[in-house]
Amino acid sequence: MSRLLCCIAAVPALFTPMAALAREGTERLDLTMAPVGLAALAIFVLAYLLVMAEEFLHLRKSKPVIIAAGIIWAMIAYVYVERGMTHAAEEAVRHAFLDYAELMLFLLVAMTYINAMEERRVFEALRAWLIRKGFGLRALFWMTGTLAFFISPVADNLTTALLMCAVVLSVGATTASS
Repeated sequence: MSRLLCCIAAVPALFTPMAALAREGTERLDLTMAPVGLAALAIFVLAYLLVMAEEFLHLRKSKPVIIAAGIIWAMIAYVYVERGMTHAAEEAVRHAFLDYAELMLFLLVAMTYINAMEERRVFEALRAWLIRKGFGLRALFWMTGTLAFFISPVADNLTTALLMCAVVLSVGATTASS
């Protein structure tokens, strides 16, 4: 019964990376040369090949990745439960789930910030200003690099990257077509 409960508790972590099992201070197994480790590697490679063949298969990238992550997590959880290390598996699941939640919430805020700027037509105004000045793609490259350099200490690197992508997409589409 406790094995079943542990497996059920591991379900939310089926969609998160398995690197959480390598957390320091936790009892862990070395599964690199074990059959389950090699199987996990084979599943990862297969999922990666399916992602690369997205154009031919007409399959979204997320599907093979999520399925592979779920299978790998289930295999690792099963091995830990079989060895009686349910506490280590639970701790890894909690850690991975927390990391995933933090990243999701951060991206939610960053994308809300970008969408708010887009709604207020900040990128449209920047695009109009850059076009009036007659900047080409090379100048745009250097300007976005300089902007990113000054914005990144204030904003997070990921937010800066999203912001610069929005600027480049907004300005680059008009500049390239003319």
